Amino acid sequence: MLIDIPAPGGTAEALVVRPSTGTGDFPGVVLYMDAFGLRPRIEEMAQRIADWGYVVMAPNVFYREGSIKDLAPTLDMSTKEGREAAGKAAFPRVGRLTPDKALPDIQAWVSAITELDGVRPGPIGTTGYCMGARLAVRTATAHPELVAACGGFHGGGLATDASDSPHLGLRDARAQFVFGHADHDPSMDPAAVSRLGQALDEARLTASNTIYEGASHGYTMADTSAYHHEATERHFRELQALLDGTLKGDSIR
Repeated sequence: MLIDIPAPGGTAEALVVRPSTGTGDFPGVVLYMDAFGLRPRIEEMAQRIADWGYVVMAPNVFYREGSIKDLAPTLDMSTKEGREAAGKAAFPRVGRLTPDKALPDIQAWVSAITELDGVRPGPIGTTGYCMGARLAVRTATAHPELVAACGGFHGGGLATDASDSPHLGLRDARAQFVFGHADHDPSMDPAAVSRLGQALDEARLTASNTIYEGASHGYTMADTSAYHHEATERHFRELQALLDGTLKGDSIR
C-alpha cells in the first residue's frame, strides 16, 4: 500500500509492504530505491524482503520532483539503449538530492517507519540500491542508536574525496554492514571499495565489503539490461542473513 509522509520539502509517498503470511509485529526496514524510482520491480524486491518477516517501507525520495506516477520510467529498460535513455532522464534528479536535503528527509523516513502499525519497537534495518546505497549509509550514520543493519548494493559514490562523502560518517555508526559492489563500476572503483573498507575497519564495525565479479552496476534490477541473476540471489542471501542476525530474537542490541 501507499502512504503519505510529511517531509521537509512537502508530502512524500512511500510504499509499505508487509509479510504475505503471519500476524503480529515485525522489525522495520527502510528500502531506498535506485535512480529509476518506485516501480513494480522495487515492490517485488520489497515483498521478498517483507516475506522474511519484516515491514518494509520504500519512500519516494524524489518527491520534490513529482509523484511516483509522474516519475515512473516509460521506456523499456531491458535493452541497453532503453536503460541509457531512462538514465538520462533520471540521473539529474540524483544530483539534485544533495546531503542537505537528504539528511532531513531521512529523519522523516525513520520517524515514519517507527510509527507504522505493526512495526516492532526496537532497532530497524535499511538497504539501498545504486544511489540508494548512499542514503542507506547516511541513515545508519545519522541514527546509530536505531539502525542495526545496513545493506548497500551496486552503490556509487560511497567513498569519495568529498568532505561529505558517506563513508566519513561511519565512525558514528553502530550497525552491521553488508556491501555488494558491482564489478568494474566507475562510480565505485576498487580504490573506492578499499577506502570504504578502511573506514569500516577504522570504525571497528562488523562488515563485509565485496565486489561481485561479473555483475555490473544495477545488477539487482530485473527490469533493466543490467540484471545479473546470480549476483541478485547472492545479494538476497547476504541481506537476509544480515537482517535476521541483527533484527530478530529477544537479545538484540
